[in-house]
Amino acid sequence: MKVLLGSRRAIVAVVVVIVMVACMAVAAAVSSAARTVAANGMTVVIDPGHGGADGGVVGTDSGRKEADINLGVSLSLRHFLREAGYTVVMTRESDKDLAKAGESFKQSDMRERKRIIEEAAPDLVVSVHQNFYPLRSVYGAQVFYDEGSEAGKKSAESMQSILNAALDCERNAKSADYYILSCTPYTSILIECGFMSNAREESLLITPEYQRKVAYAIYSGITGLLGDGYGE
Repeated sequence: MKVLLGSRRAIVAVVVVIVMVACMAVAAAVSSAARTVAANGMTVVIDPGHGGADGGVVGTDSGRKEADINLGVSLSLRHFLREAGYTVVMTRESDKDLAKAGESFKQSDMRERKRIIEEAAPDLVVSVHQNFYPLRSVYGAQVFYDEGSEAGKKSAESMQSILNAALDCERNAKSADYYILSCTPYTSILIECGFMSNAREESLLITPEYQRKVAYAIYSGITGLLGDGYGE
């Protein structure tokens, strides 16, 4: 009788474990489904400037590389966009350059970024950078566009307004002769998120919290430009 009772208890225990595991699996599936956002049909290419052997400008006080901050902002931006249903393509996802061995470094790196953009055929290209200027009092995010692109100009001006409000600065969008802005027919803007030469702005830019703040401001600008993709 004791043996039989022990067997029944063992069976009950096994059943309980199985039920618990099943419930956990269902809960995980429900949670995952709740986080799933339907694709909105829009594609954004995020280009974290520099990387690898090309670190970009260096913070006057911190010594931090621009390339690292560009990537931090870009990864947060990717997160926000994906959560809203955008398809996001990154030109790089780690501290590396895109140049091929045996080729001219900068030209090879930029050609690969161009290839990635053309393959993605995006609705918008956002190249993320940090600024630097000899006069340390200069600060603020600034957006650039290709002079020959009316869509780029409108996008840059709209984004600049968002960044001015979100990051407490007063700058104007400007045209610039940057390869990344003109190398493809897709609407492209380049964002200098702040000045690594300004003591206060540099101290903010090197923190993950401020990088996320900048990323969210850019995300807000993108959704204003492209819409959320729903109800169309």
